[in-house]
Amino acid sequence: MAAYFCSPVQQTQPGHIYDDHMEELHPCIGEEEQVERDKLRSPEPTVSGTYCYLPKNVSQEKSGVPQMQVQDGNGAPCYLPKLQDKFPPPKATTAEGQESQKMGVTGPWTTGHVDWGPLAELTRTRPMVDKYSITRYSEGEWRKHNADVLKGSDKETHHAKVVDHNGRQCATFTVADTNKTQNENTKRLSHRVHDVYRWKVELEHAISTMSDEINTLELQKQRLKTAMGVLHMPESIAGECLSQRTARLEPDIVRDKAEEELIKETALIGEARDFMGRMLKQIEEQLQHNKAIKKCLEIDWSDKKETYDIEAINVGLRNTSKTLLFKPGATRFPDVQSTPESWEHYTRENLNQLEEECKRSTELRHFLDSFMSDMSRDLCMQADCVDTALAMRIAETDEARQRLENELLKTLKCIADTEKLIKDLKQAIINQDPAMKIAQTRLDNRMLRPRQENCRDIPQYELVDEVKSISKNVSALKGQLQQAEESLCGLVTMRADLEQEIIVKRKTLQIDRDRCQKIRSYYPSTVTLTGY
Repeated sequence: MAAYFCSPVQQTQPGHIYDDHMEELHPCIGEEEQVERDKLRSPEPTVSGTYCYLPKNVSQEKSGVPQMQVQDGNGAPCYLPKLQDKFPPPKATTAEGQESQKMGVTGPWTTGHVDWGPLAELTRTRPMVDKYSITRYSEGEWRKHNADVLKGSDKETHHAKVVDHNGRQCATFTVADTNKTQNENTKRLSHRVHDVYRWKVELEHAISTMSDEINTLELQKQRLKTAMGVLHMPESIAGECLSQRTARLEPDIVRDKAEEELIKETALIGEARDFMGRMLKQIEEQLQHNKAIKKCLEIDWSDKKETYDIEAINVGLRNTSKTLLFKPGATRFPDVQSTPESWEHYTRENLNQLEEECKRSTELRHFLDSFMSDMSRDLCMQADCVDTALAMRIAETDEARQRLENELLKTLKCIADTEKLIKDLKQAIINQDPAMKIAQTRLDNRMLRPRQENCRDIPQYELVDEVKSISKNVSALKGQLQQAEESLCGLVTMRADLEQEIIVKRKTLQIDRDRCQKIRSYYPSTVTLTGY
């Protein structure tokens, strides 16, 4: 919009004191700020002596200032500032150099004494008021006031011309700009109406497609509910086998092959049931999603239709329409208002979501058909694996029982031999006591020899060695006795363990062979598992 704010220097009237120094009134700043800028840019009159100089290249005739007849000795107007106004007036003195007592404006007959001059504006001092005068200002202040009034008048005239020029240019521009903007917005609204209508038609086709898919999925849901009742019998059989095997005694509660296969079968049945439950839930959720996206598309279609009607009315509005009103609040941007990108993205996202939901619904129906046949086949194969593993486990347990019984016979024989060894070792330790007594008695008797006869001779050393040797032999026999006793304890413990293990194995055989195999003979066939 700055194009129409051209400089008005060429359009100013001649004879103005500041014709060569006029500046444009900037359209983006305030009037007071513009005046302040003009004060900084405009040269002020320069006072030199008694002359008042106007700005450079500006004569008094050109400025339009009236030719004043009252002038001082140098030809300058007397109502403008002079050079002597900057200095205080000299004091009146007599020929002898004493201060004159001539009666004047101020003097000893007044109520006070005042010095005034160029600093009066800063010191705020004024001529004294007495009973003879009501003077308030000096002549220098009066001349300065005249210069300020003339300068202010000139600036206001300059500012008024700038405002007038800019105002006329602005009025011309705004009319053209308003018409251009209105035509462009009418074209934009027309394009907008076309876009809204196009999306409305696409939404209608999408809603029809989703209605057909919802009806087809409802039929598959009813079929799945009928098939879910088939799994009760195999689930009960597998659970009963696992429950019976928990009655096995402690050592045989192991994760054997039969246990793993039973767990796999239970997990497979449970997974099949959970999967069917999840599929039923997925179908229900898919139906909800389909209905939700259908409802969302219907709402979007309704909004598009309402928007189409509103935009059609907006396109038909003209300056002469009778429904036009001032609506100041319409220029506000609501917080929930969308952008063109988000508006198109919302509808496109709904259509894309509808395509995805239709595709997901079709895949779900196809997957349900293949799942029922695969489930029955996998359950029958897993039942065969359970029967095979259970038969192998029964054979292994029976073989272990026979081996444990043989080991028990060997252990009983070893216990008898160890008990005989312990008895012999105890007797050997007792047989060492007489020899120890003889050696110790001899050493004690030799300690009774008198004085020099109590000699540490060779027999003395040998008797001591004999006592040590007997002690070592007794210690060795005791060590062997201890080992034999420990071995006997281990054999006794082993016998108890073997007897316990035999009981455990017999219990396991009873559970696996007499109970589980009989229960599994009632397993349903493949045809039954398919639900027919």
